[in-house]
Amino acid sequence: MKLQGRTAIITGASSGIGQAIAIRFAQEGANVAINYLSGPEMAAVTEALAKQARGAGNKGREITIQADIAKESDVQDMFAKAVDAFGSVDILVNNAGIQKPSGSHDIELADFDRVLGVNLRGAFLCSREAIRHFLSRRAPGVILNNSSVHEIIPKPKYLPYSISKGGMENMTKTLALEYAGRGIRVNAVGPGAVVTPINKAWIDDPKARGEVESHIPMGRAAEAYEIAAVFAFLASDDASYVTGQTIFACGGLTLYPEFRVAWASGE
Repeated sequence: MKLQGRTAIITGASSGIGQAIAIRFAQEGANVAINYLSGPEMAAVTEALAKQARGAGNKGREITIQADIAKESDVQDMFAKAVDAFGSVDILVNNAGIQKPSGSHDIELADFDRVLGVNLRGAFLCSREAIRHFLSRRAPGVILNNSSVHEIIPKPKYLPYSISKGGMENMTKTLALEYAGRGIRVNAVGPGAVVTPINKAWIDDPKARGEVESHIPMGRAAEAYEIAAVFAFLASDDASYVTGQTIFACGGLTLYPEFRVAWASGE
């Protein structure tokens, strides 16, 4: 149990990758604060699954906390509730994220602001609160950001999402550099295609799924638990000398898969 005795806040943890991270962290012994925006029943499911995942001798606990991470007061209240329940926070996972497809020329300003507000502004607000907490305790801490392959791969018709993930890459590096000397590690995970509810449109359509997976060198989409395993590694002391990095768990999507066949050069 590599996270025994530590406390983690995981944003957007009521489903998908966030839920898988909560379950994996519980297995590793952590106390887990499960953040959600809406759907308390889904958060309760995550809490139950995390409890179920704990083995004998695993004394960690779970709580659920409703908060809109795009709102400063909600973020402050979320941390206060976690500290009240567990005494301190050691790990923050900025997982919450949204996207809305639209041609870039048709994007409504409200949609642009909301995507950036959750994906980037929210991650900043949570990170700032975590760093303030770590510094006040004079204790080390870990911040992990759930980014995307689209921090480096353009995603047409998802401009706000792509911008948010590109900004997250720089935020990860900047915070890591600024606070490395204070014992605070900041890293990111960049998933590729993952079987989660947000991708339901292509997951449930065999033709669409085949098209998606045809571009992945490993030939398949990831399961959420595979991504959670990378977060567990980065949160643990096994990654004690890793900071400022994005680990792409993408089945090879960032390797320019269309160049599997050398069509652009001679023999």
